[in-house]
Amino acid sequence: MSVKKMKAIVGLIAMFAIVSAHASDDAGLVKNVKGDVSIQRGEQKIAVKPGTRLQVSDRVITGANSSVGITLHDGTLLSAGPNSTLTLNKFEFDNTTHKGILDASLKRGTLAVVSGKLSKSSPDAVKYRTPTSILGVRGTEFLLEAGGN
Repeated sequence: MSVKKMKAIVGLIAMFAIVSAHASDDAGLVKNVKGDVSIQRGEQKIAVKPGTRLQVSDRVITGANSSVGITLHDGTLLSAGPNSTLTLNKFEFDNTTHKGILDASLKRGTLAVVSGKLSKSSPDAVKYRTPTSILGVRGTEFLLEAGGN
């Protein structure tokens, strides 16, 4: 193999490693938005629209009369209602083994969940937190409500 081809292959491998490392923070995708929805990502506030990528540690905030639908990479469906604050604390998913971890917190508002592959293959690794409780999931559909008005 020529040196030129070898350099091209090494360059492609390095580029793939950079993309893979960056993609590991990517947990899912916003599918639908109604009203005023934003993501707090570190110090940055991002207006949400369909197609916005959700990352680990993102805080999703919905306004009055607003809602958002999110699909995580394991197929979990999240739907946050009006005046909700949802944080994705941890998310890891192996597409081959379907193992990983999902840890999310609902500070206030409502959250409807349809469990994905993680809850079926790693049920002890899926947790939803509210200010007063922690819910372990074993593969189901449910609704959480947290906080006051």
